[in-house]
Amino acid sequence: MIKDLKGIKVKDLKINANAAQPDTVKDPLQSLNRPIYSFNDMLDRHVLRPVAVEYREKTPEDVRGSYRQFRKNLGEPWNAVNQLIQGRPGRAAKTLGRFTINTLTTLGLADPASRLGLPPEEESFGVTLGYYGVPSGPFLMLPFFGPSTLRDGVGLAVDAQARPQKYIMDDQDGLYWSTNLLQAVDTRAQYLDLDQTIQGDQYAMIRDLYLQRKAFQIAEKKGDSADVSFIDDDESEDVPEDNTDKTEK
Repeated sequence: MIKDLKGIKVKDLKINANAAQPDTVKDPLQSLNRPIYSFNDMLDRHVLRPVAVEYREKTPEDVRGSYRQFRKNLGEPWNAVNQLIQGRPGRAAKTLGRFTINTLTTLGLADPASRLGLPPEEESFGVTLGYYGVPSGPFLMLPFFGPSTLRDGVGLAVDAQARPQKYIMDDQDGLYWSTNLLQAVDTRAQYLDLDQTIQGDQYAMIRDLYLQRKAFQIAEKKGDSADVSFIDDDESEDVPEDNTDKTEK
């Protein structure tokens, strides 16, 4: 499964120092990770991908886009909390402004705030830990969730408890897990065009893309993105790219 590789095409990849490290340094748990990747890949080929293909073919693009924007809008308060923890109150204020405008004008189904000069900047607690210099730790391939690291795994657990969906759907386990499954299908549908692009050792490619993407996200927030090359300035036409506001304080 491909996770957290937004805004990229393989042709845009530029190798950085982290990706060039020996596998024994960045991936000491490879003997455990590869079987988990094989399990995820089997699940993807036989279940998730076929469902995602049907979903993309039968669900209008506008509907998919509105659903995706609605979920992103629900995450804006947590984005703002992370930005405050990072010591970036100016960016947090913009994020709360986005949430207010998008919620009041479209119930979060569209993004007029971007047209008003308030672009999105998605956050996670794992990125916040990285912002403060917490090492990523070894690369991990998580069952069902896909690529991660020890640091991002901790962040994922915190994010899961902090997202408003958990409390909005309290005591509605069926609805909660159904929405998570729909999110997984929608996310997978965004990456269908990458399936034929990633050739060769797919595990190694996905691992290196993930590690580079995380390093770039953290460096960008610190204002050091020039030192961590990752993607070209052009936006990908195949996968929507986050319009990230850089190093706003």
